[in-house]
Amino acid sequence: MNKRTRALQIPPRAKRIVYERDGGRCILCGAPGDPVAHYISRAQGGLGIEENVVTLCCGCHRAYDQGPHRAAIRRVIADYLQGCYPHWDESKLTYRK
Repeated sequence: MNKRTRALQIPPRAKRIVYERDGGRCILCGAPGDPVAHYISRAQGGLGIEENVVTLCCGCHRAYDQGPHRAAIRRVIADYLQGCYPHWDESKLTYRK
């Protein structure tokens, strides 16, 4: 596994922190969820860190990844993360060599 792949994966510790932060619930609809959704996708170099990961249920995760309302969902997630991390900075969420 190369350095970039490792950086983009969500380690167990980060999943645990995100799960606890989000109360084990989808931040969009409140259903039980998993802390595996990247705000900035892995394909775009999004890091597997708490500031870039949220808990979503399967339906909301699918809507975020593939749905027609991705931009609106992205804004909600960004607002949520900014509320959790006062110094949240989207520019620091992507892999850089």
